[in-house]
Amino acid sequence: MFKQAEVEIGGRKLIVETGRLAKQAHGSVLVTYGGTVVLVTATRAQDARPDVDFLPLTVEYQERMYAVGRIPGSFFRREIGRPSEKETLSARFIDRPLRPLFADGYQYETQVIATIFSADQQNEPDMLAMIGASAALTVSDIPFHGPIAGVRVGYINGEYVLNPTRDEMEHSRLDLVVAGSRNAVVMVEGGSDSLSEKEVLEGIYFGHAGMQPILDLQEELRAAVGRAKLEVAPAPVNEPLKSRVAALATEGMRRVITTVDKMERSDAYRALIETVLPQLGEEYADALGEAKAYLYDLKKSMMRDRIVKEQCRIDGRRFDEIRPISSEVQALPRTHGSALFTRGETQVMVTATLGSTQDEQRMDSLYGDVTKSFMLHYNFPPYCVGECRFMRGPSRRDIGHGALAERSLRAVLPKDDSFPYTIRVVSEVLESNGSSSMATVCGGSLALMDAGVPLRKPVSGVAMGLIKEGDEVVILSDILGDEDHLGDMDFKVTGTDEGVTALQMDIKIEGVSREIMARALEQARAGRIHILGKMAETMSEARKELPEHAPKIFHMQINPDKIRDLIGPGGKVIKGLTAEFNVKIDVEDSGKVMIFAPSGEVANKVVARIDELTKEAEIGKIYKGTVRKIMDFGAFVEILPGTDGLVHISELENRRVEKVSDVVKEGEEIMVKVLNIDNNGKIRLSRKAAMEELSS
Repeated sequence: MFKQAEVEIGGRKLIVETGRLAKQAHGSVLVTYGGTVVLVTATRAQDARPDVDFLPLTVEYQERMYAVGRIPGSFFRREIGRPSEKETLSARFIDRPLRPLFADGYQYETQVIATIFSADQQNEPDMLAMIGASAALTVSDIPFHGPIAGVRVGYINGEYVLNPTRDEMEHSRLDLVVAGSRNAVVMVEGGSDSLSEKEVLEGIYFGHAGMQPILDLQEELRAAVGRAKLEVAPAPVNEPLKSRVAALATEGMRRVITTVDKMERSDAYRALIETVLPQLGEEYADALGEAKAYLYDLKKSMMRDRIVKEQCRIDGRRFDEIRPISSEVQALPRTHGSALFTRGETQVMVTATLGSTQDEQRMDSLYGDVTKSFMLHYNFPPYCVGECRFMRGPSRRDIGHGALAERSLRAVLPKDDSFPYTIRVVSEVLESNGSSSMATVCGGSLALMDAGVPLRKPVSGVAMGLIKEGDEVVILSDILGDEDHLGDMDFKVTGTDEGVTALQMDIKIEGVSREIMARALEQARAGRIHILGKMAETMSEARKELPEHAPKIFHMQINPDKIRDLIGPGGKVIKGLTAEFNVKIDVEDSGKVMIFAPSGEVANKVVARIDELTKEAEIGKIYKGTVRKIMDFGAFVEILPGTDGLVHISELENRRVEKVSDVVKEGEEIMVKVLNIDNNGKIRLSRKAAMEELSS
């Protein structure tokens, strides 16, 4: 059945329709906002997968170049291969608020696909995809406890703006994606220009208030055309087995959750499993998988009880205490900048590399061919958690963590005109026990300063956790891996001593209140300041000089008309300079030339050569030139590379000349003086005047 609903959001009409397109999906909606149109479908498999112990949900976000009237730039002229970073990140933040809202016991393979049909390049399609995903699930028979909605919040000229356009975002100090249900915020992702915690919190709840009409719209659709939900029941609890596991494992589990070292704790947990399972006997021989699940539940409940009731964390820290920190810079000899950052059992090696504009990342996107001059790549190899697994390139998690760290540091980078380098930061996670993305931010800040990048302020980050049992709420700073896995929230906050540069929040419960979020932000601020103090003991500001191995940038200006002389036919001249001196040369249409050289000495040689190639004739100056062509009325003489002028027959000698060839020959070098340069650039030369001046 066809149904359309609409509401005004941010001064523009949001339209959601269902029942006209993709009707064989279990739920489908078409979302329109301005000239941006997104189709979102939700489909489930026909049969459940009782063998899985996780929600088999996948979310795909697909950009189509036809949406902006473009043909893809790939060889095959179609969208192929791995999703772009933008597509991956968008799919992640759609997935995260949806995942906790499926019914317990739901084990059907489920796929949500958002396809961008049209993009007006002002209204971002990612927010429409999030709304559409919730709406498609809401009208389907899939047991989804929604709806949720998503909005983007900007902060422009001291005012919060709901779903700002792309042009408006150019002037915004805040770029925040907020997802929420009727009563609570369920996901936050974004960055800011060092806004205060209070300003960020106001932005989050401005967004939550602004999304309420979108929730009303989805409820209207559900009431009109929603299908009856598939009935699923949570897996039945085998109470005798659960009690038996608890009786056998409680004492040993107490030792597990009080073991401070991560690997020792993991070994103790595995040893406990190997001890308990054989004791269950023949009666439960066919239920060992279920017994393992009860052991995990026991671990979770005992750890949470210890934190809430005994006020004690796994490693004995206070709730707001940060793990021991150590750091060093110049950790690697040949990198431009490097830092080894360790916090507890989490350790990262971060490098910073400086390059030229030729090293910028170029991407084919809905907004045309765009470039990035700052990149941060995060690598999480299996050895960092003591595992073995296939390595198939960056995962969605790697890309998401890298994007968060990149956003955190981008806010404090110098402007391109004052530091025109392309910058790449790479974080190699060497050990991980929680907060490796935040360690990446800290290590990245140090590595950039070690490379001589003049950051506006150093940046640090901390991951916050939450344990909520009834009315009891505990907020944890700098969470361990187990506190993340067994807790209710992962709230990462990064920033300077002035304010927040990025944040990311995911929760596993229905939502968190404003009071809890305010407490978490303030506790995160205190942790961030503490970490900045520890980092300052290693390095508090950027080096004044670039490292020895870093390229040096030199600028010069040439006449734009001379660019062709510097480039040469088919790029021959500039390629020759690049190969001869091992430099990179970038030339802009304005005539601005940037030389990326290994040393100042080499750069000076290149500058001299370019100056020789592109310098212009000066009136009154004498040049040694080469006769290139003889005519009846005079000779054309090349006085500079690519620059020649005419010596009229009357200017050859201080006497009457009958034939030009009586005085000069083609290929001969002669001294000439520039008499005049007209408005068209034609140069009048004199051999006679040059000889008179040189002989006087």
